[in-house]
Amino acid sequence: MSRLPISLPSALRKVAGIAVTVTAALLLAAPPAVAHPMPHSVLLLDVHETSVTAELDLPVDDFSRASGIDLTDSTAATLTKRTPAIRTYLAAHLRPTTLQGKAWTVAFGDVALSRTQQTSTGLYRELTVQATLTAPSGGDTRHFNLGYDAVIHQVVTHTALVSIRQDWAAGHVAGENAATQVGVIRINSRTMKVTPLTINLENGSVWSGTYAMFRLGATHILEGTDHLLFLLILLLPAPLSAARNRWQGLANTRTTIHRVARTTLAFTVGHSLALAMSAFGHLDIPAQPVEVFIAISILVGAVHAIRPLFPGREAVVAGVFGLGHGLAFSLVLAEMNLSSTQLALSLAGFNLGIEGMQLLLVLLALPSLIALSRLPRHATLRNTCAALTAGAALGWLLDRLGVPNPVARAADSAGAHTSQLFLVLVTAAVLSALLTLTVRRRGRAVTGAGHEPGPPRTPVLTARGVNKASQQGG
Repeated sequence: MSRLPISLPSALRKVAGIAVTVTAALLLAAPPAVAHPMPHSVLLLDVHETSVTAELDLPVDDFSRASGIDLTDSTAATLTKRTPAIRTYLAAHLRPTTLQGKAWTVAFGDVALSRTQQTSTGLYRELTVQATLTAPSGGDTRHFNLGYDAVIHQVVTHTALVSIRQDWAAGHVAGENAATQVGVIRINSRTMKVTPLTINLENGSVWSGTYAMFRLGATHILEGTDHLLFLLILLLPAPLSAARNRWQGLANTRTTIHRVARTTLAFTVGHSLALAMSAFGHLDIPAQPVEVFIAISILVGAVHAIRPLFPGREAVVAGVFGLGHGLAFSLVLAEMNLSSTQLALSLAGFNLGIEGMQLLLVLLALPSLIALSRLPRHATLRNTCAALTAGAALGWLLDRLGVPNPVARAADSAGAHTSQLFLVLVTAAVLSALLTLTVRRRGRAVTGAGHEPGPPRTPVLTARGVNKASQQGG
C-alpha cells in the first residue's frame, strides 16, 4: 500500500488553519455591526373626502444615503436651504394613482428634523415631511394605489410602514385610537422592484364619524382634568348660603339642586357657543392664551369655594368661563381638517359626548356635595379641597406660561386614572345617598315618637347620624 503524501493530523491542522483564515478575512471585510436594528420609514395617512394628508417620517441616515442630500449635520438654517431639494426628491418617489392608473396631485408642506426612536432602534434623527395627496375628478380616497419607493430604491433592506391615523367616515379619529397599519412597502427580492401598495378601506358612513366624535367628546371631558375640576370646584359651595363675605348656613336640597342645574347649564351654553363659533368661524386662536385662561378660571373657582366672590352669580361666571373652555375644545376639531358637513356632524357628536359625560359626572357628584355640606367639619373639608385645587391651578398656570413644574405634571397625570376616578365618584354617590336616607328616616322616627316640631331647620350629618341645626361658618 502506498503511503499518503501527508499524514491525517497534518491535514486536519491545515484544514483548521484555512477555516480560521477564511473566517478572519470575512470578519475583517464585513461592515461594522450595529447595536440596534435599523429604523424604518413611517407614512401616516389622514383620509378626507377629496384628499389624503400624509406625514412622512424618514430616518435621516438612510434618507441621506438614498437621496444624496446630506442632512446628517443639518441645523434649522441649513434644512431651510435644502428643503426644495428634499421636496423634489420625494415628488419623484411618491406617486399615488387611482386604481385605473390616473395620477393624483401631490403638494409638500412643512419639513422638520427631530430625534426619536422605534422599538429596539435606540435614538436616531428623523426627517418629517407633510404632504397633501389630492385625488383627480372621480377619484376615490378610500381606494387607490400608493406608489412609493423613497429610500427603498437605494437601500434595499429598508421598509416603509403605512398606517391610517385618521379616517372620519370609518369612525377612526385622531386622538382616540392609535394609527392602524394597512400595509408595508419593501423591495421584491425576486424582481428587485417596489410594487405600489393598494389602499382599500372599508366603506364609511356619516354615523360612524359622528359616533366616533361622541366618544371622543366623552373621553375628552373625562380625561380633561382641568375642565372637570373647574366645574366641580364651582359646584362645591352650591349647598351653602353666603352672608358678610363668608359661607354661613345651608341651603335646602331643592335650592342646591337648582343652583347645580343652573351652573351646569350655563357652563354648557358657554362652551357650546364658543365651540361652534370657533369651529365654523375658522378662528385661528393660539393655544397658550386659552390654556392660561382655563388655569385662571380654576383658580378663581377655588378662591370662591373658600370665600364667596360672586355668591348667587355662579351661573353667570360659569357661562363666561365656559367660553374659554369651549375654545380649548375647539382645538381638537381644528386639527382634523374636516369638510363642512363632517364638521357640523362632528360638532354635534363631540358636544353631545361632552354634555353626556359632564351630566353623568355631576349627577354622581351631587349626593356627595350635599352630604359633605352637612358634616360637622364641612368647612375644613371644603377649604382643603379648594386649597388643593388652587395649588393645581397655580401649577397649570406656571406650566402654561413656560415654567414646567411637578405640580402641573401630577395634576395632568390624574386624567390617566379615569377608571379609578369614576369608581370613586360612584362609591361616594352611593354612600352619600344611603347616609342621607338613613338620617332622614331617623329624624322622622324621632318626630313620630312625640317630639314637638320646632322651627324649620336644616339637618346636619353627625358621626351618630343625629339631626342638628347648623350655622357653622365657612
